This record gives sequence, C-alpha cells and structure tokens, in this order.
Amino acid sequence: MAVTASPKLDAQKLRADFPIFEQLIHGKPLSFLDSAASSQKPRQVLDAIRNFYETSYANVHRGVYELAERATAGYEGARETVAQFLNAPSTREIVFTRNATEGINLVAYAWGLNNLGPGDVVLVTELEHHSNFVPWQYVAHRKGADFRMLPLDDHGELRLDALDEVAGDGRVKIVAAGLVSNSLGTVNQVDKLAAWAHERGAIMVCDAAQGAPHRVVDVQALDADFVAVTAHKLCGPSGVGALWGRLELLEEIEPFNLGGHMISRVRLEDTSWGEVPAKFEAGTQAIAEAVGFAAAVDYITDVGLDAIEQHEHELAAYALERLAELPWVKTYGPPADRRAGIVSFNVEGIHPHDVAQILDGEGVAIRAGHHCCQPLMAKLGVAATNRASFYLYTVPDEIDRLVDGLHKVRKILS
Repeated sequence: MAVTASPKLDAQKLRADFPIFEQLIHGKPLSFLDSAASSQKPRQVLDAIRNFYETSYANVHRGVYELAERATAGYEGARETVAQFLNAPSTREIVFTRNATEGINLVAYAWGLNNLGPGDVVLVTELEHHSNFVPWQYVAHRKGADFRMLPLDDHGELRLDALDEVAGDGRVKIVAAGLVSNSLGTVNQVDKLAAWAHERGAIMVCDAAQGAPHRVVDVQALDADFVAVTAHKLCGPSGVGALWGRLELLEEIEPFNLGGHMISRVRLEDTSWGEVPAKFEAGTQAIAEAVGFAAAVDYITDVGLDAIEQHEHELAAYALERLAELPWVKTYGPPADRRAGIVSFNVEGIHPHDVAQILDGEGVAIRAGHHCCQPLMAKLGVAATNRASFYLYTVPDEIDRLVDGLHKVRKILS
C-alpha cells in the first residue's frame, strides 16, 4: 500500500501574506515569537473584514433590507464555517462569544452555578491558563463545592494515573482542561479525561484556544461537552471566539447575558428565551469580526492543520536543540513530539523581563512573565519564564536570531 506523505508547509512563502513582516523593528527584521499570545493576521483576513465593512455592514437578524440580509448571511455563514472547522454535529451548537474566556465563563455561570453544591468536586489541572482555572475556582467556592487540581509529572505532562486519588470520594461534576498548554506546549489527552469524567457523571470542558490554531480539533473525537476557541490565536481578529456545546446541554442551561436578540417574548410578568444559539448571543455581536474569524479558518484550513502541526514539531525540536547548546539556559516541558510550538525557558541569574527587553532590541519578540499560569509557575518553582512560540509563518532563522540574542543577553547582564 502506498504511503502518502503530508504536504510540507512553506513558511517563507506564507510570510508574504502577512504585512506585519514588511517592517523593521529597531532597524532589524521582525522575529515574532509570541504567537501563543496572539497570532499575526494575513491579508486574506484583513481584506475580508475591510470588504465586509465597505460593502455589507448592517446589524444582523433585524432588518429586511439588502445590507441587513447580506450582513446576516455573512454572520451565519461564519457560524457554519466554524461548525465545520470543529466538526460540530449541528451549526446550532456554535455560540459566538468575545473569546474563549467568555465561552468558559458562560459554562461556569450558566451550568456551574446551577448544578454545583457542597460535596461536589470541580477538577482542573496544574497546566491551566487562568481563564480555565479562575472561573471554576470562583463558582466552586461560591457554591460550596471542592476545587481540586490534577498534578503534573516531571516532564510537564498530566498525571492521569492520579485522577482517582485526587477525586477521592467526592462527586465529580466538572472536569476542565486545556487541549494544549499555553506555557509548556504540552498536548493533553482530553479524550481520556472526558471518558473518565463521563464515567462519573461529570461534564468535560475543554479550553482549545491554544489547540485550534495548531492541530485538528474535532469536538466529536474529543468527546468533551463544551469546547472553547478564539479567533485571535488562529490568524483571526480579536474580540470574537466560539463556544461549542452539546445541543441538549445548551438547551437545558440558562443564558449568561440578557438583553436584545436572545429573547423570544418579553412581558411585564416574565421573559422567555430564544432558541439556541440566539439564547446566548445578547446584543449586537462582533459581526465583522465573525466574518474575519471565518476567513481565518479558511486560511489555516487551506494551509493544512496537519502541515502546521508538523511544522511546529520541527521548530520545537530545533529550538530545544539550539537552546541545549547554552548550558546557562533551562527549558521546561515535554519532548518536541509531545508538545505544540511553544518553548519556555529561563536564563540563569537573569529575570525574564530583562531577557525579553534586550531581545526586543534585536527585533526578537518573545513573552516574559507567568503567562496567566501562576499555579504552573509555582509547580516549576519560578515566578516567571521566557516563552518563545511559533506558528505557520515562523522560520528556523528566527530561532537562530533568538539564540544569538540570548548570547547578547548573557554578555550584557552576566
């Protein structure tokens, strides 16, 4: 049987789609190694947003005139595109939100506050971004439920063997985990966590904000109950994301925001809600941004998620190899084949903020800080790390420039 190799991504060619790389930073070419925080935007997305504003903008679901119908078609077409991207069984299961954070908060408030109580357990992981940690901590404490954390092993991967021990004899109601760690790049086995959660009658909530830009996210294969994604990390605009939820759960839970469009009927005595997904989309949504979201999905789908994933594995392996040449640099997390394109590290005796500032002078943009993962930083025994993160437009030369910059950091500050 013939074996077909996955098409290789041409990052240098793709860079031509991104106007941001046409400028110099401090007189030097831009090496943007902070895509885990937010990705850059290709012309195809910028053009889609500008074209929508120039030719088709109006409020949606309200007017019967031509512009309103065009705008509604663009907005609902974007919902269909995102549904296909996530392999959602129904377009109605896609709720547009401001970002993944709002999607997770929607579930925390609408499901958590109505289903948690004393004796229940909310389980998160030691890897979580604060967006998938703090909402659960808040609703658990507010409802008197136990809030517990699944620990990591020494490689920065989840201790799935500790699930039963951590849960103890509590009634597990919610399990929340990210698909990909935004700090270490660890790829989590969400399907196994979901199976364990469902065996105990719990719901599984997956933060896929860091996963969707870099690998195929199939909500049916993940078997989670809610999956949150955001556009700005996958070449789309900021201010828009999506929550996928099982239709029966979305129909069961109460709305999170109240106001225009999400109602069915309003009377002095009471108000009835609209059907899903309208029930969760109060007020005027980010219409043009949703159109841009769809354009971004089309863009990365055309590039190929498998090719993006492989490209990032290669970059991560190369970065770990180059950083290993520097005995005064410590890296964190699993091997390259078990992580996305994210590498966190520290330079001996030098604060990450100082490292990042000197690298900026070299045109190299990285993130320095706790990365909204303070429990994870506590696990690593540090206050902060440097983080270099890669995407479809990253080329190996940028990693070389990072390493050259670290030599300069060492020379200046040691």
